[in-house]
Amino acid sequence: MKIIVCLKQVPESQDVRLDPATHNLQREGVKSIINPFDLYALEEGLRVREQQGGEVIVLSMGPPQAEAALREALSYGADQAFLLSDRAFAGADTWATAFTLAAAVRRLGGADLIFCGKQAIDGDTAQVGPEMAAFLDIPHVAWARKLVFVRPELLQVERLLDHGYDRVEVQLPALITIVKEINEPRLPSFKAKLRAKSATIPVYGLADLSLGEEQVGFKGSFTRVVKVFPPPPRGQREILAGTATEMAATLWSRLQQLQRR
Repeated sequence: MKIIVCLKQVPESQDVRLDPATHNLQREGVKSIINPFDLYALEEGLRVREQQGGEVIVLSMGPPQAEAALREALSYGADQAFLLSDRAFAGADTWATAFTLAAAVRRLGGADLIFCGKQAIDGDTAQVGPEMAAFLDIPHVAWARKLVFVRPELLQVERLLDHGYDRVEVQLPALITIVKEINEPRLPSFKAKLRAKSATIPVYGLADLSLGEEQVGFKGSFTRVVKVFPPPPRGQREILAGTATEMAATLWSRLQQLQRR
């Protein structure tokens, strides 16, 4: 079974910076990690390989520094890794990102299963996985918390909902987005880290995917970030000081004043 896991390198949550000109996230020179939800997707891909056989390929789009995330994924046990990196890919919205990733999947000869994390912690859109499935013309199931193979080509999926879950069946090939409730990611061994450090990671650019500049990156995006700003303050604020009893008395006095208005 051929399994492709899509990973995204994201800024650490306390180190998010915006480009003042483009309003896009700054990625160059910013400490980054693998998107946490993608680690659960990778772990599930490794578990399926252990049960069904085959290979796990990890795929990521980003600047050259995203290679570090792919090497980390190899240390967890992935068989191969591919990086999509080209200046033409910069500034992509979810549509252009999914379009580029789908082109890479076709370039790799397709897959029986594609796993994505449910969403990225920097954008929180949860759109790239389903959009990839649409571009590839394959079914997708979102928010998967449990997978069971009915037959090698038929997968039963429990989808996490707000108040429980439902169970659906999907014919392979398919794309599945993964929630953290599905598993617990393993830890890489020291030997695996050394092997990943010396692994060759092919880099695909625009020409390798047979795409035009107008189809990818900023030029191929249908959405633009027009303005980024903090929400305006809501009313007056006051920080109370003193003991709990004193602050409670002050708060009660303020509430009584508001009631009289």
